[in-house]
Amino acid sequence: MVFAPPHTVFVILSFEGPDVYSQAGGLGVRVKGLSRALAQIGYQTYLYFCGDPDLPGEESHESGRLVYRRWCQWISARHRGGVYDGEEEKIRDWNTSLPPSLIDNVIAPAVEAGRNVVVMGEEWHTSWSMNLLSETLYYRGLRDRVVMLWNANNTFGFHRINWSALALAATITTVSRYMKFKIWERGHNPIVIPNGIPRASIQDADPEAVADVKAAAAADHFCFKIGRFDPDKRWLIAVSAVGYLKRHGKRVRLLIRGGREPHGGEVISHAQHQGLKVIHINSPAEPAELAAVLRQHPEADVVNLTSFVSDAMLGVIYPACDAVLANSGHEPFGLVGLEVMAAGGLAVTGATGEDYAVSYRNALVLETDDAIELVTELNLIQQRPRLAAAIRRRGRVTARAYVWQKVIEQLLLRVEYAAAQQAVRLPEVGSEYLRPARRRTRKPETSIG
Repeated sequence: MVFAPPHTVFVILSFEGPDVYSQAGGLGVRVKGLSRALAQIGYQTYLYFCGDPDLPGEESHESGRLVYRRWCQWISARHRGGVYDGEEEKIRDWNTSLPPSLIDNVIAPAVEAGRNVVVMGEEWHTSWSMNLLSETLYYRGLRDRVVMLWNANNTFGFHRINWSALALAATITTVSRYMKFKIWERGHNPIVIPNGIPRASIQDADPEAVADVKAAAAADHFCFKIGRFDPDKRWLIAVSAVGYLKRHGKRVRLLIRGGREPHGGEVISHAQHQGLKVIHINSPAEPAELAAVLRQHPEADVVNLTSFVSDAMLGVIYPACDAVLANSGHEPFGLVGLEVMAAGGLAVTGATGEDYAVSYRNALVLETDDAIELVTELNLIQQRPRLAAAIRRRGRVTARAYVWQKVIEQLLLRVEYAAAQQAVRLPEVGSEYLRPARRRTRKPETSIG
């Protein structure tokens, strides 16, 4: 292994991060899982992100191998609405203050200690800082010891990126073949490295809690949808399908968790016009509380969870539901679908960036924006429970192929290519870090006669 843990430091730059304040979508989940997995493998890892202003500026995890550095906190203290509140001011502060601090406090000491550094920038917010970082490293004579990758998780902000400058500063990567095509349209050919999920997410929730929530729903179709209130997530199609099923005599319960986006008002209004009864509640902390809410409000067709839903709760909700509606029309990767598979749930995905999803094998894949297609698929899994069970089993198998430890194996091989592309001097790796070839020993031949 060229970039072995003793010789390599990883740095991840991302506006989103592990704090509740810092999570607005899949990016925060991605960097949280990736940084923790790198540290668990043995890499010294630094995660820079726009963190909660009330938490420490620096925080260590994984026996000191993972260091959180919360940036722009003085701005976040005046913008309490989440990571993208005060976005432009944070970008300016990030570009001005982060590159020199990163070089002085992480990169220069690592190079002096004989290590190489891998810097991974995430999304358009970090594109300018990647350029500034590369230029400063050249000026200080350190550029040939740093591998720089910039990753696109979505098309947000593409119009603001100086693509030619970014391609000179870093090797461009993305998370799916669908996103690769989107970047082709900008004149560049990125490397695809998929997203991953924590190994710990592949586990069975308490079966009693799952059964209790499912029984409390008391529905022919019990579904869940989580994500930003964004038209690309096809919320209106999901709600239309639920309304259709109700008008045709089916008992339907739809749990939803969106964000603060304006489209949320349109979603709720559309549900009401579909004849659906909507209630709004704070997200329960325990499965028993959710089951109690469902029993107390049997008239509610749509239950809108208005606050953060913990990973532990999601681990119960996913398998308790008949289907989790991750039916986006534009999905760069579709991390929710993988998380559903890992928890033993049944994912309904779109057909864009979800490279891992194969219809009727490990998921239900919607090919159109027609609500009737979703209605048909929901009826299918109700009428064919053995098929639904098989999809859940195969989904779990798929999830195991995307745990972060396996994705990082791909990442490290791509880092070697990026290092060659950027003329980075490689560390001198001792023989103890090279995997020895297996020797086959011949069995002694037995004598005959």
